[in-house]
Amino acid sequence: MTGTDDVLLVHGGTPLSGEIRVRGAKNLVPKAMVTALLGSEPSRLRNVPDIRDVRVVRGLLQLHGVTVRSGDEPGELVLDPSHVESANVADIDAHAGSSRIPILFCGPLLHRLGHAFIPGLGGCDIGGRPVDFHFDVLRKFGATIEKRADGQYLEAPQRLRGCKIQLPYPSVGSTEQVLLTAVLAEGVTELSNAAVEPEIEDLICVLQKMGAIISMDTDRTIRVTGVDQLGGYTHRALPDRLEAASWASAALATEGSVYVHGARQREMMTFLNTYRKVGGAFEIGDEGIRFWHPGGPLNAIALETDVHPGFQTDWQQPLVVALTQASGLSIVHETVYESRLGFTSALNQMGAHIQVYRECLGGMPCRFGQRNFLHSAVVSGPTKLQGSDLIIPDLRGGFSYLIAALAAQGTSRVHGIDLINRGYENFMEKLVELGAKIERP
Repeated sequence: MTGTDDVLLVHGGTPLSGEIRVRGAKNLVPKAMVTALLGSEPSRLRNVPDIRDVRVVRGLLQLHGVTVRSGDEPGELVLDPSHVESANVADIDAHAGSSRIPILFCGPLLHRLGHAFIPGLGGCDIGGRPVDFHFDVLRKFGATIEKRADGQYLEAPQRLRGCKIQLPYPSVGSTEQVLLTAVLAEGVTELSNAAVEPEIEDLICVLQKMGAIISMDTDRTIRVTGVDQLGGYTHRALPDRLEAASWASAALATEGSVYVHGARQREMMTFLNTYRKVGGAFEIGDEGIRFWHPGGPLNAIALETDVHPGFQTDWQQPLVVALTQASGLSIVHETVYESRLGFTSALNQMGAHIQVYRECLGGMPCRFGQRNFLHSAVVSGPTKLQGSDLIIPDLRGGFSYLIAALAAQGTSRVHGIDLINRGYENFMEKLVELGAKIERP
């Protein structure tokens, strides 16, 4: 059990109402910070959220000699890689903590220093995210990798070379690894079955500003022509569509109305369609999107998660809380992370009726068919939720618990809320601004 400094008391039953702002995407900003390592000049990154992943990367960059300072406007970082150097193994380990970001330092450090060290890696416990594939990719570029007691030691005996890579699954992390390594590798790299999330496109925009040559085809093929040198960049990070959708689901589950400054239609079109099918209402403005519950019953739906442009796995958990309030049976088929439905047991403890299954309840190709993972769910609603003791399992599941606690009658004790700081900037201040009744015990 966590200490009281990591516990939040949530007094439920009050609709969320008001305005909040989302800044740069958690799934882009730390990677764009790593990208600065590749440049020969300083870079400026704007719209940076104050979240733990950003602080981890800032610390790791500073360990490697990159100067990181605040810029002229709020949420701006200036990153100067003029004096990149090797970092102490113990320092890297201490800074990396539970983050998986250090794996993306490999390519840039191999280009800059000829070697890199990666400690054991953490991250949210929502299923396997094998890092072996990252190492396989780096070997294809010509890196040598030695497993040591404290982690992996990588070397590039000569300049890394472009290669052909076919991803077995359009993984975001693997696509980022290839991009960050290919831009300075000799020759052409061709990546098939690449991830094409908006955050990947934004990362490509950053690299192109630095001088990279990257093309993106409609068949999920990315081609990178290596260059000899990259400069700096000035870039405003795209807003966090995953956080925006979390607040939209919170508005729906609590029968409230939330205006999300920074939310953009283009990156959220798939979510918006589903939100409307469930019965949620939204209005798109120049500065953001207002999401609200228009009254009346919500609709049960069939939902399958998928890589972009499908329904994002990170949108699923917050929306499932709202589906507990919909009339009828909703079916959710999770095809991206095998353990993402584990959070439903706590919702059942609060009064929801959710059954999870090993079978694929949907027609979409699935990585987990015929395997022993509980990756489909049937949600029967509407059910009244009651306050409960909750222990946060992972980032999106954690925010989903908060939504459930806000929608429930009575008081919930939510343990492990510090995990939410990984991806939600100032989430407690935002909850207070929206009228939530929360307090530290």
